[in-house]
Amino acid sequence: MEHPQNSEGELSSKSSNNAPISEGHSVLNFQFLTLFPEILSSVLQTSLLGKAQKNGLLSYQFTQIRDFSEDRHRTVDDTPYGGGEGMVLKADVLHSAWKSAQKGARGKTATILLSPQGDLFTQDMAKDLATYSQLIFVCGHYEGVDERFIDLCVDREVSVGNYVLTGGELPALVMADTIARLIPGVIGNPRSVSRDSLENGLLKYPQYTRPKEFQGVSVPDVLLSGNHRAIEAWRHRQMVERTQSKRPDLWQKYIEEHPGEC
Repeated sequence: MEHPQNSEGELSSKSSNNAPISEGHSVLNFQFLTLFPEILSSVLQTSLLGKAQKNGLLSYQFTQIRDFSEDRHRTVDDTPYGGGEGMVLKADVLHSAWKSAQKGARGKTATILLSPQGDLFTQDMAKDLATYSQLIFVCGHYEGVDERFIDLCVDREVSVGNYVLTGGELPALVMADTIARLIPGVIGNPRSVSRDSLENGLLKYPQYTRPKEFQGVSVPDVLLSGNHRAIEAWRHRQMVERTQSKRPDLWQKYIEEHPGEC
């Protein structure tokens, strides 16, 4: 998507999602604003995520926030007005880094700040974000981010759980991995995605492989029967029972969304 410009010719303050995706566009670009790109690159270049990039299904770019500091000390943070603990990432430096990350962006774009104050990241949110062309993850550090940057530039604040980490890089990787798996072609067998835990609101059934018996415990007979209808029925029962016992919160949501099936 081409982002609209303001009267001064600069990029508009927040990501715009109204421009059409260019014809043939299929690559999802993950853009990370970070002070520690090495944390991200080491993960994104390996396993399925690395293969997806090599195959042209995904792309990853890293914007070093410190490069946009204009003083000789390359300062990116300062003490909070009004006093308090820690340091706050500066709005001007972050805004300059964000504008650089926006250049050349096309298609549906969103800027996401990883924050314990954000909406909880879920599989449904991942499905929605997988429809975008570019996702810009702002990886905060220190005590927080100047609120003016959030108001001007951030489309969503997202949390990966009710706990606090030292920075936004690990949550950004969690989100990127979850979203990437939903892009066609990233996972070799699409049925693997459709049968994942949480994909249909239930936890996944138990799985077994060789050997047939291990330390006196055998694989359930039904899985050796060759009766595919019986296997599917067994797996569905296991999904229901697992969700009821391990995640009663998910089970409650499932029965509310599927009243005729329970």
